[in-house]
Amino acid sequence: MGDKTDEISYKSPIYLQLREVIRKKINEGEFQPGTSIPSENELAAMYSINRLTVRNAMSKLVNEGILKRVQGKGVYVVPDRMERDLERLGGFVQVTREKKRTLQTKILVKAERKAGNKYALIFGIEPDENIFYIKRVSYADDEPVSLDEIHIPKYLTLNLENIDLSVFTLYQVYKLNGINVVRANQTLDLTTLEPNDARTLGIISNAAVMLFECTSFDEKERIVEFTRTYARGDKCDFNVKFHE
Repeated sequence: MGDKTDEISYKSPIYLQLREVIRKKINEGEFQPGTSIPSENELAAMYSINRLTVRNAMSKLVNEGILKRVQGKGVYVVPDRMERDLERLGGFVQVTREKKRTLQTKILVKAERKAGNKYALIFGIEPDENIFYIKRVSYADDEPVSLDEIHIPKYLTLNLENIDLSVFTLYQVYKLNGINVVRANQTLDLTTLEPNDARTLGIISNAAVMLFECTSFDEKERIVEFTRTYARGDKCDFNVKFHE
């Protein structure tokens, strides 16, 4: 990471100097968006300064929205914010019935695998090319409400394997890769789950769930994501909006 003594001097407050050092490493790509930076202890040792000074420097960047503290995980570089506008995309919108409930997601699987014939056809790639597979469960006030299976072609998001999806959204990952999702096709059906997945959602295995299949496109008409969402009808409301 270079000679630290060349970067920190006593000409100005040390925490301000460290703030600019960290900012420079972010701007130059040494600290990548969506990934964690060295810990306070590690930075203190690197620059031979005390931990409080490091914390002050980080706090300045957190307040600027450049860094994000995640309890129990560390400090992350924040990508440019990009929220998914479901109403603009159209289709079915899933919302929890109780609007003030605390929502969170848990990643069950994040793996890389071959596309195979099925997903090669969906994404317009070769069967031996790789895709990312993500399986996650969404909770409302610690109660499971839906299960997602997400498929993404690797060539579009090469850095996905290094990004903590419990900290950053997939749409922030897309933004990092210069992908702008502009529309999505969604379908709705009823289905039942495999016993393990039913247990994950806290339902019996023969209980019907809502199945949403969503294919998302970018402005170049590339399919960037194919998702299946299995949602508990007893815990969610579903609204459909039509646009001319």
